[in-house]
Amino acid sequence: MARRRGAQEGSIYQRADGRWAGAVHLGYRDGKRRRKVVYAATRREVQGKVAAALRAHEQGIPLPSERLTVGAFLAGWLVTVRPTIRPSTFVSYEGHVRKHLTPGLGRIALARLTPTEIRALLTAKLADGLSPRTVQYIHAVLRRALGEALRDGLVARNVATLVAPPRVRRPEVQPFSPDEARTFLDAVAGDRLEGLYTVALALGLRQGEALGLRWQDVDLDTGALHVRMSLQPLPRDLRPEGAPRGTRLVLVEPKTARSRRTVTMPAVVVSALRQHRVQQLQERLLAGSRWHEWGLVFTSTIGTPMEARNVSHRFQAILVAAGLPRIRFHDLRHSAATLMLAQGVSPRVVMETLGHSTIGMTMNTYAHVIPALQQDAADLMDAILRPVAALP
Repeated sequence: MARRRGAQEGSIYQRADGRWAGAVHLGYRDGKRRRKVVYAATRREVQGKVAAALRAHEQGIPLPSERLTVGAFLAGWLVTVRPTIRPSTFVSYEGHVRKHLTPGLGRIALARLTPTEIRALLTAKLADGLSPRTVQYIHAVLRRALGEALRDGLVARNVATLVAPPRVRRPEVQPFSPDEARTFLDAVAGDRLEGLYTVALALGLRQGEALGLRWQDVDLDTGALHVRMSLQPLPRDLRPEGAPRGTRLVLVEPKTARSRRTVTMPAVVVSALRQHRVQQLQERLLAGSRWHEWGLVFTSTIGTPMEARNVSHRFQAILVAAGLPRIRFHDLRHSAATLMLAQGVSPRVVMETLGHSTIGMTMNTYAHVIPALQQDAADLMDAILRPVAALP
């Protein structure tokens, strides 16, 4: 009959190859002495693994396996994390695991993974030409996965937290100036996506939010627009074979509660959407039985959702034709925020319009506008106080 006695720490020693090892005595079972041996690059790491093994044994948790590799763990982690994240996030996680983490670290035993090996991987990725932002994200994915391994008792500590990711310089915001914004709207006048560009520029919706906008979320009479959905790519293995167009995309709820918001549309947006609705009804009549009803505001000529990359390509062509600076579609969102702040709109209102989680995020992102606002505030204060100061 099996009988478990209390676990005890055994010896910690350095091997001939320079690595450290530690033994944990797990008592006796069926008259046989049992022990667990752990390995690491430093004495401190071995001590951490020994302590974790002792805690796990006392709590009746299965001890971390020295045979489980990083690759095998990440494959299982992707399966468990998938239902808890957005489709687009899973696509990103899976890509980083498949392209970078598994090839670079997959054969290493999970329990023996060291900060040195992670640091070497990140350095190699930078040397291969990946951007610091991409390498930073690779590190973030591994850190999250190892956090789950730590909670499950598979590792003694999350070694990814001991490695500093590369520093990423915040990309400079490149918004339209007021004159460029007016030039842009003149350039898109009459375009079948004029309404989309107007919404993005005037309200600062993210591209997925604008492409996921449904008619049921728009009240043209009251001028209220509700951001309730975002259009995201569907993972390839979830796309049914032979499915109709549009099934590569899926509507999902925004990531945060702040992103689910209601904004008031300026008259220029209401007018553009009214015109767009008439145009869409005409396209629906022309398409006939080929029309796929999604209820979306911005669609292809047969009613299917629009691919973000196709919209971006079309947007770039318009910029070139209009002689405007080459900016990203996302910079229309930055332009909206900058124009609002420049007109004296409260940063709190800008934050709520954009769906930022904190006002600090708004102010940090658009810090380039603050000096001009401070000068305006100083001029206003001077105009108010100067007559008072001039009194005898």
